[in-house]
Amino acid sequence: LQFVESGGGLVQPGGSLRLSCVASEFTLDYYHIGWFRQAPGKEREGVSCINYDGDTMYADSVKGRFTVSRDNAKNTVFLEMNNLKPEDTAVYYCTLVAITPQHVCVLTPVDDVWGPGTQVTVSS
Repeated sequence: LQFVESGGGLVQPGGSLRLSCVASEFTLDYYHIGWFRQAPGKEREGVSCINYDGDTMYADSVKGRFTVSRDNAKNTVFLEMNNLKPEDTAVYYCTLVAITPQHVCVLTPVDDVWGPGTQVTVSS
């Protein structure tokens, strides 16, 4: 299963970006997708996830600023990022994530396969 991320760029603090995650060889409809990020010198961390029927969850650091959504017709998951801060600077990735027995997605990737990611830089 392969994902391709896009939409990153350079933005000033307080700005916005919308990232896209496209599945290249399968349909996303019944999969649970998470966004992760890795800043230089730091470990990869979970940002947000969306389960197959649209329920979402967010890391505390992005709650209220980021919104994850999906468009199954376009086979794409989006991450809308508003009020960006310098500490949001990282390479952003999407991948499959696990769910709880209650069908809540969690920020745990199901494997260690990652796409190329997309660079987000927040700087004045």
